Amino acid sequence: MTEDFLHYLWRYKLFYTSVLQTTNKQTIFVKKAGLHNKNEGPDFSNAHLEIDNQLWVGNIEIHIKSSDWYLHKHEEDVNYDAVILHVVWEHDVDIYMKNSKPLPTLELKKFVNESLLKNYNSLIYQKQNWIPCENQVTSIDDFLLNNWLERLYFDRLERKSQIIKEFLQHTRYDFEATAFLLLAKNFGLKINGDAFLQMAKSIDFSVVRKVRSNEQELMALFFGQAGFLEEDIQDPYHKTLKDDYAYLKHKYRLKPISRNLFQFFRMRPNNFPTTRLAQLVALYFKHQNLFSKLMITDHKEQFYQLFSITIHDFWKSHYTFEKSSKKAQKKLTKSFIDLILINTIIPLKFVYQKNKGVLKDEIFLNLIRQVTSEKNSVISKFSKMKVLSKNALESQSLLELKNNYCTKKRCLDCAIGNHLLKA
Repeated sequence: MTEDFLHYLWRYKLFYTSVLQTTNKQTIFVKKAGLHNKNEGPDFSNAHLEIDNQLWVGNIEIHIKSSDWYLHKHEEDVNYDAVILHVVWEHDVDIYMKNSKPLPTLELKKFVNESLLKNYNSLIYQKQNWIPCENQVTSIDDFLLNNWLERLYFDRLERKSQIIKEFLQHTRYDFEATAFLLLAKNFGLKINGDAFLQMAKSIDFSVVRKVRSNEQELMALFFGQAGFLEEDIQDPYHKTLKDDYAYLKHKYRLKPISRNLFQFFRMRPNNFPTTRLAQLVALYFKHQNLFSKLMITDHKEQFYQLFSITIHDFWKSHYTFEKSSKKAQKKLTKSFIDLILINTIIPLKFVYQKNKGVLKDEIFLNLIRQVTSEKNSVISKFSKMKVLSKNALESQSLLELKNNYCTKKRCLDCAIGNHLLKA
């Protein structure tokens, strides 16, 4: 038994309410269960109870055993003076208030349906399954599942909003500069994301605004700040960029990060940081008002067009400065743009619209449903359980479900878990 489950039972009145009695045989009628408090102090506040036909308004404290009251030293805490009912699973000792009167106590286990307990135990104490409800999840009807996944998607958007809010503080609430940080980070993907972010943070975005109309200066700026122009390489293009960067470095008082922060080992050449940097340059050179275009675009195909870029000729035949390679266009793939949509553009649009007070849920739902479902081990595992992901909204929601509910066994907070508990 856990206190979380007892909170759940009390909050939703999942007990036989018509026959409730205190341990001293006083009748209890719960008019209002109260407001759930997850901070310090009693577990529920402003509860309305009738105890032996007398109306009481106050707080509820919940424990597994009555003796936990003394174990937690509540008798010494004035915050518990307004407790009107002590709800416990097992009553093992009488509790007395400061006026020496016994605290009314409800021993809840006498009033809970056994099937509810059985369902709870089968979920929470199941150690073999990948998720607690692995054997029951396919019994959930589509309406409940789809609504829950939609809710989970917005929860995930809110969580992704946190890093954007941090970036906004860093850029003094310049959304265009914030978009640059977020795009740079996600162009680096998981392996080089932090290095790309450090590179982007090392540049005041006002400098990007000044040079972005000049492709060569923009290339020198990005590769210089990433530390790739610090070495002596016998290549004419590298030398040209190095000279341009020396001028920019002096003019704008720039300080590059270490080139060693970027990883090449065991990476496909198309994901080399040099390739991704060249693509980022091409994107900002092509779109002088990129942020505005991102905010007004709402269809996947339009984003594919927006991210259709042509990299500099040098990078069509190089993956690094040191060695040439077979010529290739190295365009951004649709799968890569999908990742940018999921992790950058949609969260950014979400925060931007909330900031403007014009949030339109349907815009995000329509856009994310246009994006192809992600492919990873979590989504594959759900697929084997016949929980299929048809689009990115569902794959993102299933990731949220697995990582923040199933793994943490938060079945009591989950719509699926709630349904199965009450079945």
